[in-house]
Amino acid sequence: MQKPTVPYNSFKIWSSSGRKMKGSGKSFAEEQLYLEFSHQVENCIFPLHTSITLFLLSYCDCKEFRVFLVSSKENADVTLLQTVLPQDLEVRIISRQELPVMVQSCCLPVVVKKADNFCRAGLSVALRHIIQKTYESDTSKKEVLELLGFKKTCLKACAEVSQWTRLCELSIPLAVERFLSEPPEPQSPVPEEMLQLEKKLREPVRVHNDDKIRRQKLKQQQEAEVPRLSPGSGHREALGESAEPPTENLEFRVALSRLRVQEAPAETTREPVHIRKMQTSDLPPLDHLFAEGLYFTLADLVLLPCIHQFLAHMCKKPCGILAHLPLIAAWYQKIQEVPGVRRAAAACRLQFVQVSDLLPTWDEQPPVLRESPETEEKNCLHFIGGPRPTISKLMKKGIEAKFSPHPCPTWTLDWSNLPAAVSPEEGKMSTERALRKQQQLNNLVSVVTNMAKPGDVVVDFCSGGGHVGIVLAHMLPSCQVVLIENKELSLVRAKKRSDDLGLSNIWFIQANLDYFTGKFNIGVALHACGVATDMVIEHCTKAQAAFVTCPCCYGFIQNTLKFTFPRSEPFKEVLSYKEHMILCRFADQTAVQLPQERRLIGKQCMCLVDLDRAWAAEEHGYSVQVISMEPESCSPKNNMIVGVPV
Repeated sequence: MQKPTVPYNSFKIWSSSGRKMKGSGKSFAEEQLYLEFSHQVENCIFPLHTSITLFLLSYCDCKEFRVFLVSSKENADVTLLQTVLPQDLEVRIISRQELPVMVQSCCLPVVVKKADNFCRAGLSVALRHIIQKTYESDTSKKEVLELLGFKKTCLKACAEVSQWTRLCELSIPLAVERFLSEPPEPQSPVPEEMLQLEKKLREPVRVHNDDKIRRQKLKQQQEAEVPRLSPGSGHREALGESAEPPTENLEFRVALSRLRVQEAPAETTREPVHIRKMQTSDLPPLDHLFAEGLYFTLADLVLLPCIHQFLAHMCKKPCGILAHLPLIAAWYQKIQEVPGVRRAAAACRLQFVQVSDLLPTWDEQPPVLRESPETEEKNCLHFIGGPRPTISKLMKKGIEAKFSPHPCPTWTLDWSNLPAAVSPEEGKMSTERALRKQQQLNNLVSVVTNMAKPGDVVVDFCSGGGHVGIVLAHMLPSCQVVLIENKELSLVRAKKRSDDLGLSNIWFIQANLDYFTGKFNIGVALHACGVATDMVIEHCTKAQAAFVTCPCCYGFIQNTLKFTFPRSEPFKEVLSYKEHMILCRFADQTAVQLPQERRLIGKQCMCLVDLDRAWAAEEHGYSVQVISMEPESCSPKNNMIVGVPV
């Protein structure tokens, strides 16, 4: 029986089963999952990140979390939610003001244990955690763990560095939300993001051990061309029956085998000799069934609610777009055959549309998705010549590599009297490397401690195992220190060290740095790779926070959706993108094994790249210095960029 509506601030939708959470022995889950609720359109909850998460919970039949819908509006209409929320799911509606303070600093979805200082933020991070917790609770759910794909890396790379994660996690959901907000028109353009997905589905399938599967496919094709005659076959043909039943699609059978606990496709006989000896290049390609190729993964479950809403919207007034997306249409039909998908769809009140009703007669060829000139230029990373002409070109304009004096070159922490868990040696590294790490920390900590005031929030971006953040939390007990890192294992190790120290002024957030939206005063990053340094500086300038960064991996710098290089106006006036990339490539040549002359040129290039970054920050109202860490032997990447808002 439907429960009566209750006041907004106490509105709850409880599980109809009333049973305890499986495996926990408690009447509620220890971990809390916070999802954003902006509005509802028919049977879909927005933003789509929330619908995606709810769909995964239904597919996994996961009861390991207490689910909260966080309303972005004070007077949001929640009365109809009971008709669209997944069945048998306990949900509570709350306002943003009721969120834990740490969660308020993050973009939803967020997973956090009650009264804990460790949270996971962002769609991919939250979904991967749901899968892992579901499997830990019930290890018979092999099909759930297989969603993480080969080596469990599906959507693991953060959106800042992975085009595929960005497309699934951000681009497609946002594009569909924009598309749904506009009335469908006969001449509506195909969303660019959909064309990118269509292009992805055209790519050849590459999977582990695909040689064996392709040989099985060749054998199957040859057997289909020459039907076998068996006793009684002529009689069946006389009755109008086929001599052989239709052969099940090999790729689909292989794909589904991963989702079944005790079933796998196995050939009882070896392939004929001529097939075993055939060159790999002559074997038939595998069909691209699912988003990442052959196997059904988390990426498919992320895309399904988005593509479904896209197609359902077109049903209202077909506009011919699907004629340009035949592979997406085929994928949408194929995914419905995966065990558990229709059950999850029914639980989420998602009714699949008939794709055949949306396919008009083809009147033109589908558009070919071409890379933009910026992307083509970005991927052109082969240069002729060395850095000297580029350096000379800058010098003619009065731009030279110059360092600011180090503010406290001899300052050092008293490592011998610090608790053992503060030292980098606790991070499981060699004694020699731990010494260099201590020297690097001396430089960063000396600058940050001079900047910090009681009550400040200090964020350690790309924190890794917490070498910087843990020292700062210990040295600045009156400040709140936040560690942000996308790699779960690194952050778990950092939390263990923090717990051993009994630190109470530290938070751990597993997320891409863009998902941290809280206010802070100082941003720190030690050896943030490539454009990660630029992202940290941008995050700090937007928050008007000071920053202390030590860049790394200059060779990974390239134009992105967010950044173009050079960064500052003086450098843009002198250098092209390719010329700036020459500086970046040679800035990585500072290793001690290289000849000294080469290392000096590398150091010069490194300083010029960071000078460009410094001047770009100054254009945002900062006073910035590029400093060489002491001693320089502490790292081949020994530059430090220090910026303070004026």
